[in-house]
Amino acid sequence: MDVLWAPWREKYIAQCGLKKDGCVFCHILKANQDAKHFIFMRSAHSFAVLNIYPFSGGHSLVIPNRHVGDISDLTILERADIMDLLVRVKALMDEAYQPEAFNVGMNLGSAAGAGIPEHLHIHVVPRWQGDVNFMPAIFGTKVIPVSLAKVYKRLKDALKSGHRKVRK
Repeated sequence: MDVLWAPWREKYIAQCGLKKDGCVFCHILKANQDAKHFIFMRSAHSFAVLNIYPFSGGHSLVIPNRHVGDISDLTILERADIMDLLVRVKALMDEAYQPEAFNVGMNLGSAAGAGIPEHLHIHVVPRWQGDVNFMPAIFGTKVIPVSLAKVYKRLKDALKSGHRKVRK
């Protein structure tokens, strides 16, 4: 039998049986500990955070500050703000990682695959040729070659560099 060691998953497994009170997105937003929770950008009505269970390195979420579950519940200002932040996150990813493409989208409702259907969020997934290999298809295992801490640092460094496409 082959073994793939993943000690970083221990924390997740230990927490699986614990019931969380409230919304995880609202919790990390209110905690005001951006580095701890991997929040790398904020705007007036939304924020961007690394997905801690990424599809690929750099997988991020753009989330409205207000707890809403559907795009139709957003105000006009919130819709404009979240779209502007989405554009800024993509520009930041372009600068920091130079991906060849992106998947951008929302899963609205549990049946559509939303893991947290009660709080709207947009996935921003940088993609490269060959980033999906035989591991998921044959072994049901994803290989993410970069840590969240390293991605977070690289994004924050790129943000500090003041690249014109990332700024408001």
